Amino acid sequence: MCFSCSQLSKLQEVSLRNCAVNGPGDKGGIAKACPNLRSIDLSKNLLSSWDEVVDIADQLKHLEVLNLSENKLKFPSSSPSPTGTFSALKVLVLNRIGITWTEVLRCASECPVLEKLYLESNSVVISERPTDVLQTVKLLDLSSNQLIDENQLFLIAYLPRLEQLILSDIGLSSIHFPDAGIGCKTSMFPSLQYLVLNDNRISQWSFFNELDKLQSLHTLSCARNPLTESSKDAQTTRQFIIARIGQLRTLNKCAIQREERRGAELDYRKAFGNEWKKAGGHQDPDKNRPNEEFLAAHPRYQSLCLKYGAPEDGELKVQQPFLLKNQLLTLKIKHPNQLDQKVIEKRLPESMTIQKVKGLLSRLLKVPVSELLLSYESPKVDHKQPFEKHRPRASLVAQWLRICLPMQGTRVRALVWEDPTCRGATGPMSHNC
Repeated sequence: MCFSCSQLSKLQEVSLRNCAVNGPGDKGGIAKACPNLRSIDLSKNLLSSWDEVVDIADQLKHLEVLNLSENKLKFPSSSPSPTGTFSALKVLVLNRIGITWTEVLRCASECPVLEKLYLESNSVVISERPTDVLQTVKLLDLSSNQLIDENQLFLIAYLPRLEQLILSDIGLSSIHFPDAGIGCKTSMFPSLQYLVLNDNRISQWSFFNELDKLQSLHTLSCARNPLTESSKDAQTTRQFIIARIGQLRTLNKCAIQREERRGAELDYRKAFGNEWKKAGGHQDPDKNRPNEEFLAAHPRYQSLCLKYGAPEDGELKVQQPFLLKNQLLTLKIKHPNQLDQKVIEKRLPESMTIQKVKGLLSRLLKVPVSELLLSYESPKVDHKQPFEKHRPRASLVAQWLRICLPMQGTRVRALVWEDPTCRGATGPMSHNC
């Protein structure tokens, strides 16, 4: 494809990735051909020094976006004199070029309006606090720099305009803001709204407690961490993160609706209610004094009690685990017209249908299914309560409720089957209600 000089002069964005670019070419050639370039991708080329980059950029007075990733650049050993070369540059991409933190600061000192800085996969160690540099940066990407720890992050914690911080895959496992106590906000990262922590080593809930101290944080991404991956219930993990970070509006790229936050906070309040009571929590505000250990583990719990009220004892009853033995009914089978016959006792699932019960009785008693009529016996009525013949697939519980509830609490003692031919083959079945 060929371009005329007039077409080239109108270009504002160009990509020369992997095009074997090794320098600026003829002096003034770029300025003459493409004077209006605002964005240029020079990644994965053969540029060898920062001086060559300066020579290129010096011809592009409107340059706002520059990508130098995957070039083996040699950087100056001292801070360069201000030249105004990068006076309009807002986005600088320096991924995978082996740059050090000191070199980053030297290069950034030439970019007075820089807003976005990408430093992925450079083995960066943040060795000093930026002063008079990076003060305009709104986005900083430090992903895959495995030597960064929480103490190094404190050195960039006071960048005044930093709104987005990307820390994926840096091996981060803990964070603590020592200037803020329980329920307080830290002075660090005052403008930080968007935080990415994917692919790290976060395994403790205390990490998310600390994030609640960030005064401006509203968007968090924390996928593929031990705490989030080890849980079998991803929804519960999401709820607990939402409940622990009060101002969060988006989690893992999914917006948090008002109803979801309310549900998450109520479930969290209930889940740790018994622990709260054991630690000294109480429904009476004058007696509500949970110990420091509980407050450190659940900093927002007290505020949730103020918001929704303290959990009632009825909410905190431990639910019986779902086990098959807990879902069985004890049923007794007998022949009312043959009192000398031994009562047969069976434990059957409460969801078992009347039709299947009849099949079981038919096998046990050697009586055809068509000749079985089932009914309950109750100590408070003088007649049997028959099952509905037209609902053979209704469960035992459904049929029992139909009979038992109108009796206003009568305990059903026996479920009877009767032989319509009056041959004495009758049988009750009962369960503990």
